[in-house]
Amino acid sequence: MRLTDLSVGSDGRNRTPLWAFSSRTGRNQPSSAKFVFGLSRWLRGLIQPEPGCALAYLDWSSQEFGIAAALSGDPCMMEAYASGDPYLTFAKQCGAIPEDATKISHKAARDVFKTVVLGTGYGMEAEALAGRLGISVVEARELLRKHHETYPKFWRWSGNVVDTAMCHLNITTVFGWHLHTGTDPNPRSIRNFPMQANGAEMLRIACILGTERGVSICAPVHDAILIEAAASEIEAEAERMQGYMRTASRIVWKDSSCGQTPRSCAGLHATAIPAARSCGIG
Repeated sequence: MRLTDLSVGSDGRNRTPLWAFSSRTGRNQPSSAKFVFGLSRWLRGLIQPEPGCALAYLDWSSQEFGIAAALSGDPCMMEAYASGDPYLTFAKQCGAIPEDATKISHKAARDVFKTVVLGTGYGMEAEALAGRLGISVVEARELLRKHHETYPKFWRWSGNVVDTAMCHLNITTVFGWHLHTGTDPNPRSIRNFPMQANGAEMLRIACILGTERGVSICAPVHDAILIEAAASEIEAEAERMQGYMRTASRIVWKDSSCGQTPRSCAGLHATAIPAARSCGIG
């Protein structure tokens, strides 16, 4: 890693192409060496607000799980998402932990079921899941079976997504971003495409809404948005941007009852670092 590769403009801001629509899912693909969010986490301290200003990093909570729940219409999955902690709720729905369990009291169990949820989104099979969790393949198969039994409507929808893409050699988002599967399609990539690609749609719409309404957006980051405002106004601006993110969710999902609530973490540190005061879109 060489910090000399980090693209910094004359104004001290990280300015590098985001390469929108570069990935098959339509997500941005900025250079990991030139974009500050592509560097190691310990270098995030380079991201600083201008003097008198503050930053807020806003992300969608469990975005891909929420998209899967909304698009599949699976009621148990939507219930898990609405709980605010889909991984813990999934464990409860399976009967693996008591109803009064919390993230603190049953952290180990929650971590296991989180791995299952995230893995199924990418089509992870029992062998890979067993290796990830350090359990037997038989135990991994049982965990995957519980996911299928708990969210049957999701799995029917997911299977239909793959079958349709295989038949038509094409799959699209709700706003028309196409993936041409070709003659040698990857079922795992197809299965995950609706969550990734529609998540990209949500991010773009949120950025458009925020920009057109005067929010100072520094950068989009996969499923998050970094904004800047005067220190005295950052909380209000963060709340306003969260509203646009919720609106973007509803536009993509076409269901006002399912708008995802973004989490926020407003950084109020106002010390300037000349080399990279804040992360600019450029």
